[in-house]
Amino acid sequence: MRAHVRWDAELDERLLRLRWAGVTWDGIAEAMGLGRNTVLERGRKIGARRMTRAQMAAPEEARDRPPRQAGHPLTWGMLTAGTVLEGEAYPYPVFL
Repeated sequence: MRAHVRWDAELDERLLRLRWAGVTWDGIAEAMGLGRNTVLERGRKIGARRMTRAQMAAPEEARDRPPRQAGHPLTWGMLTAGTVLEGEAYPYPVFL
């Protein structure tokens, strides 16, 4: 039986980095030397999810940029990625 793991900020950050890089839970467990269920449960607690294609493709932007208008292709694409609306056009008229 494995020893109890004391999770700290460093271990959490490592888990998050691996998951964002697209590593499977089995791969993360192997890389960290822990059990699959241990890293899976901790990942759920801290919200570790794979990045979506839209998140990976999104360019870095300044935090102080003005908001985009409703229906902007980038934001609409992020909102609908992985849903039944993926690839569909924004349904309302866009006023530029």
